[in-house]
Amino acid sequence: MDLFPIFLKLTGRRCLVIGAGNLAESKIESLRAAHADVTVIAPDARPRILDMAASGELHFLQRPFAPGDVLSYFLVVTATDNPAVNRAVYQEAVAQNIICNAVDDPPFCDFYFPSVVRRGDLQIAISTAGASPALAQRLRKEINAQLPLDTGDWLTDLGNLRREVTQIEPLNEERKLLLHQLAQREVCGFDQCPSRVLARQHAKTNPLPHPEKETPQ
Repeated sequence: MDLFPIFLKLTGRRCLVIGAGNLAESKIESLRAAHADVTVIAPDARPRILDMAASGELHFLQRPFAPGDVLSYFLVVTATDNPAVNRAVYQEAVAQNIICNAVDDPPFCDFYFPSVVRRGDLQIAISTAGASPALAQRLRKEINAQLPLDTGDWLTDLGNLRREVTQIEPLNEERKLLLHQLAQREVCGFDQCPSRVLARQHAKTNPLPHPEKETPQ
C-alpha cells in the first residue's frame, strides 16, 4: 500500500469522533493535542471524555450516530464497538470527500494513526499501514529509549539559531552547508554558545548584500 506521509495542521479544524469508549478516547486525546475543534457523538461516554466536555475541551452530543452527521467536518474518526456503524460512517464520509478512519478496520481507513515519539516539536511517526500496530509500538519504544529526553529543548535552541542565521546569511549553498553543520553541533541558548559564535563568524565573511541606495532625483 502506498501511503503519503504527512504532518497535518489541525488547529481550529472541525473534527468528528463517533464513539466515546476506550478506543475513541485515545484518538480524541490525539486530536485535542493537535488543537483540533473536536465533536464527539455517542450514546454514552467514558468519564475522561465527559470531563473534557464539561470543561469545554470538546463538544459532546449524547446520542447514536445519524445520517448526515459527518457534514461540514474536516476529518472523521469512527470508533464504536459496532463494525457496521463504523463502516456506515466511513461510507458517508467518503461520499462527502471527507477523510475518515474506522479504528481497527484498515480497509475502511483513509489514514492511520501512527505510533509517535515526541520530544517538544520533534515528532517521529511510525506506521505499518495497519498491518501490525504491535510492531509500530515496539519500534516506538525502542526509538524512545534511544532519544535523549532533552532533544526537544535542543531543537528549540537550534530553531532559534536557524532563524538568526537566515536573517543574516544570504540564501546560497554556503548557508545550506552551515545549517547542516549546526544541526550536528551542540546548541545552547546563551549568547556565547560555540555554535552561535560559529554562525556570527560565518556571517562576517558572508554578509548579506546591501540594497543599492536610490539616487535623489
